[in-house]
Amino acid sequence: MEQGVLQLLPDAHVIKHPVSDGGEGLVSVVTPALGGCIVTTNVAGPLPGQRVDARWGLSSDGSLAIIEMAEAAGLSLVPIDRRDPKITTTYGVGELIRAALDAGVSSILIGIGGSATNDAGAGMAEALGVKFFNASGKSLDRGGAALVDIVSVDDQGKDARLDNVEILVACDVQNTLCGIEGASAVYGPQKGARLSDVSLLDKALLRFGKTVQTDLGMDVLNLPGGGAAGGMGAGLVAFCGATLKRGIDLVLQLTGFDDCLQGADFVITGEGRIDRQVRFGKALSGVVEQARRSNIPVAAVVGSIEGSRESFLNDGFLDDLEPLVDAHTSIEEAMRNAQTLIAERTKLLIQRYLSRKYND
Repeated sequence: MEQGVLQLLPDAHVIKHPVSDGGEGLVSVVTPALGGCIVTTNVAGPLPGQRVDARWGLSSDGSLAIIEMAEAAGLSLVPIDRRDPKITTTYGVGELIRAALDAGVSSILIGIGGSATNDAGAGMAEALGVKFFNASGKSLDRGGAALVDIVSVDDQGKDARLDNVEILVACDVQNTLCGIEGASAVYGPQKGARLSDVSLLDKALLRFGKTVQTDLGMDVLNLPGGGAAGGMGAGLVAFCGATLKRGIDLVLQLTGFDDCLQGADFVITGEGRIDRQVRFGKALSGVVEQARRSNIPVAAVVGSIEGSRESFLNDGFLDDLEPLVDAHTSIEEAMRNAQTLIAERTKLLIQRYLSRKYND
């Protein structure tokens, strides 16, 4: 994008501001903005017996930890032929939270995008001292399917330090835990769940939610965002006292995006694929909203468009829009030559911006 701008305006002052809505990249975006450092901790991966080196961030004053769920329980950590949310676990995420507590932080920011799991954060909670039992009084196995046998929860052994730490969860979806819009039905298939698995996992999350309500007095079944990341949203609220927030808003605030807008003439942002969901909590929508509040025109370079380009322009959502994939560029070519094409599309946006500016 910067190259495209400078080809037309070589003296322009370009401010590059990476953003994230809470998925992969959160640590890399927020940690440098806070002058912090990246820490690596060896934790349990999503598969049974798996160990991974997970990266997390620590602010320069040591008060805030930045954690990506995907670093310990991400889909990218599971080979395609082994993806199975019936057995994958969030235990390693709990170990990351424990490492942050050991570091003495007062706040934790957790991004929960890109998960390979459907265990409602039960694995995470187990790593922090919570116990789950079946009808025989035995501890549950890890993984989403095991929750179908849950009859009780015991949080008496939970890490007491959680009560003195603020936990904010970067979450960009409003799905509840169960049902046709729940964690299992909407996101289970992309994690490897078959149709029969979805039914089992949904039943398991329902049992989990009812048990949590009975034993802990919390209604996570109707919690907006509770179904995020295979129910991790519900688990973090139930066991860690977390607050769910729109991820892009948290990131823009922490990284000082408003300061970057001061004196800016034009904002250019991006998205892999722009569709009707982009207006609801995605990174692009957050950038657009803040640019609008500062009365700065905003445009986007995107990989591709679902529907027509005009549908995003006619209602004023964006001032301009350029996709990489068009009648002359296939998706394969766009992915192969992304850097060059992004620069070219940005140049087109700048040309039209200048034309409007000097013709008005």
